[in-house]
Amino acid sequence: MSLGSGSCGNSYLLYTSTDGLLIDAGISCRRIRKALSDYGLSIHYVRNIIITHDHADHIQHVGMLSEKLNVPVFTTSAIHNGIDKNICVKRKIPESNKKFLHKGEAMLVGEFEVTPFTVPHDSTDCVGYIIKCQDTNLVIMTDVGHVTDEMCDILHTAENLIIESNYDQEMLAQSRYPEYLRKRIYGDRGHLCNTECAQTVASCYGTGLRNVWLCHLSEENNRPDIALQTFEEVLLQHGISIGEQFSVTALKRRMPTGIFTIKS
Repeated sequence: MSLGSGSCGNSYLLYTSTDGLLIDAGISCRRIRKALSDYGLSIHYVRNIIITHDHADHIQHVGMLSEKLNVPVFTTSAIHNGIDKNICVKRKIPESNKKFLHKGEAMLVGEFEVTPFTVPHDSTDCVGYIIKCQDTNLVIMTDVGHVTDEMCDILHTAENLIIESNYDQEMLAQSRYPEYLRKRIYGDRGHLCNTECAQTVASCYGTGLRNVWLCHLSEENNRPDIALQTFEEVLLQHGISIGEQFSVTALKRRMPTGIFTIKS
């Protein structure tokens, strides 16, 4: 379940009948509680939290959530250090709830096996995750400056994929953004555009891929219909028909996007 996806706040919940894993905590405890309640779920489904990187839209409420729910927060030591130093995080993670992950090493977090891997981005550190549970997997790659060979290899094994499709190149070029900000977004430690996202999936996906969710769409420089249209056009150029090989959904920025059932 996506609770919100974009610069206004990112958070995703993976859950089974007995466990729940929150990916990123850029949304307030109150908003998460309300979103889950609307779908008949309790916030106490959140048993553990993992963090992708230390930018405010992914971590602003992590300390409050960890303290209120008394749940551990797992990420790399560099990202934990970045969270501690980030002035946007008013309530820090209790020391007893800090847990450490290492890139390339799988760790069991509740019912979920999580393996972090490097994602290029201009944060203190940034990781994606391979998450395995009940004979299926999900790969998340958000805030992607560029796609590395390692990321492509990981994408090839994905059965379910959350991947950034941040901006439309023409919209960004014509936007009100100052030049320094456009250069940051375009840069190889910035964000992934719609075309790059689609080309990455077309080039790297494996036959086991079932679902793709486009995340972190820009409010000013993208629209869901444009992202989906670009994705479909690029994949058709590669002889791939959406709906036959896998489904594609653009996640909403400020609202939950319903509950998706992931099966092996």
